[in-house]
Amino acid sequence: MARTRAVKPEAPPKAPSKVSSPVPSTVPSKTPLPKGTRRTTPSPESLAALGLDRLIGLILGETARNPGFKKLVSAALASLQGPEAVAAIVDRRLTALEGARSYIDWQKRRAFAADLSAVVTVIVNELRPLDPGAALDRLRRFLEAADLVLDRVDDGNGAIQGIFERASAAYVEIAGALPPEAASRVALGLVRPFTDDPFGPLGALLGETVSVLPVDSLAEIDGRLAEAVARPETGQGQKRAAAYQLDNKTEILRLRQAIADRRGDSEAYVALESQIAPGSENRTEIAKRLLGVGRAQEALDWIRRKQEPNARRTTTRADLIANFDPRVPERERLVVEIEILDALGRIAEAQNLRWGRFEQELDAPMLRSFLAKLPDFEDEEALHRALDHAGAFPDPHRALAFLTTWPDLRRAARLVTDHPTVWNGALQYNILAPAADVLAQDHPLAATILYRRLIDGILDYGRSPAYPHAARYLAELDGLAERLEADVIEPDPAGYRAKLKRDHGRKHGFWSLDRI
Repeated sequence: MARTRAVKPEAPPKAPSKVSSPVPSTVPSKTPLPKGTRRTTPSPESLAALGLDRLIGLILGETARNPGFKKLVSAALASLQGPEAVAAIVDRRLTALEGARSYIDWQKRRAFAADLSAVVTVIVNELRPLDPGAALDRLRRFLEAADLVLDRVDDGNGAIQGIFERASAAYVEIAGALPPEAASRVALGLVRPFTDDPFGPLGALLGETVSVLPVDSLAEIDGRLAEAVARPETGQGQKRAAAYQLDNKTEILRLRQAIADRRGDSEAYVALESQIAPGSENRTEIAKRLLGVGRAQEALDWIRRKQEPNARRTTTRADLIANFDPRVPERERLVVEIEILDALGRIAEAQNLRWGRFEQELDAPMLRSFLAKLPDFEDEEALHRALDHAGAFPDPHRALAFLTTWPDLRRAARLVTDHPTVWNGALQYNILAPAADVLAQDHPLAATILYRRLIDGILDYGRSPAYPHAARYLAELDGLAERLEADVIEPDPAGYRAKLKRDHGRKHGFWSLDRI
C-alpha cells in the first residue's frame, strides 16, 4: 500500500528583516569585472568582487589550516602596532630556532622550510618598511643560525639552503638601499665575521654588500681588511691548520682586490695579486686592468710573463672551466694579448695570433675576427684558405663541427662521405647528431652515414636511455632512403635495417619505439 506523507501546516509569515538590502552581507552582490578578467582567477579585481566579509572568512579558514599563513597574518596585524610588535614576533621565533637541537628528517622538512620561509617573509615584508635597521639585525641573526640549522636537517633537495640564500640577498638589498653612511656602518659591522671565517654564514655577505656600497665608503673597509691580514693569530686562531689560515687570508685579499676594482686602483690590484700567488699571478686579469687604464705596454709585459711551474696558485674561474675544456684559459689569455697588440697598433702581430689560433683549434670567432681586420677584397681568398684548412684538419670531428656551424655544408658533406668509417657515434654524438640534422635536407648520403653511426653507437653499447633518439634516427633513415641513389651505400637501406634486426633483435625497448 502506498505510503502518504503528512503535510505540515503552513508556517506563519516571518517579521520583516531590519536589513534594508535583500542580500545578506556574507553574499556579495555581483560586481561587474573589467573586460577580459576571469571571475575564477585571483586578481585584485576578482577578489574585490567577493566582498570584505567573504575575504575575511577565507583568511580565517586558511589561518586555521596553515600555520605559516597564520604567522604572516599575525605579523601583518602586528605591523599596525609598530616595528616593536613585529620584531617581538620575529625574535620569539629566532630564539626558538637558536635553542632547538632535534633532528628534522625528510618527513618534517617541508613544514620546517615553510616556517623558515615565513620568518624571512615577515622580516622583509612587514619589518623592513617600518624599520630597515631592525630588519637587518634580524636577518643577520637568522643567518648566524644557518650552520646550526643545516646541521640538524635533512636538506637533500637544497630547500633550506635556498631560504638562507634568499635571506642573504634580502640583507644585501636592504643594506644597499640605506643612506650611504648607514650602509657603510652595516658593512663595517661585517668585517670581523668575514675575517674570522670568510666561508661562514656571514662571510659572503660582506663581499656582496661591498658591491652595492658607494665607492667613497670603501677605503675604511679596505683598511680594516688590511689590518686583519697583518694581525697575528692568537687564541683559537693559532690552533687552526696552516692551510685553513692561508685560505682565509687569500679570501681577504680577494675581497680587497674587488674593492680595488671598484675604486679603479689597478696598482693595488696588481700588488694584491702578487701577495696571493707570488710568481704565479693571474696574468690575464692583471693585463686586463692595466689595459683598461691605458697602460698597454705594461699589460703586454704581464700577459707574456713566464709562470713559475711549481708556484702555488689559488683556483680561479678559468681553472674551474678548464676541468671541462683545458683550452679555455689559454684562449682567454690570447684574446687579451690580441686586444693589447691592437691597442699598441701592432696589427700584424695580432693577426698572426688570430690565424695561429684558428689553425690550431679551428676557432670560428677568431677566424671571423681575423677576416674582419683584413683589407677589402683580401678576405674572400683568406676564407677559402681557411675552409680548405678545416677540411684537411687532423681531427675530423672538430672539422665537421666547424664546417656545419660556419656553415659550409658542401665541404662538411664531402668530409663525411670521404671518410665514412671514422665517425664515432658513441663518444661524439653531440657533434654528429646536429650535423646529421643539418645535412639531411640537401646531403642525404652524408646524413645517412652519420645517422647510422649514431644508431650503432647507441645499440652496440646498449644505452637504453638513448633508445628514443635511436628510434628517431632510424625514422630519419627511412625518409632519406627514398632520396639515395642506387648502390651508393653498403649495405643498402633494407640491408642496414636487416642487420640491425640480426644484431640487436632482442633489444625490445628499442624496437617497441620503431615507427612510433
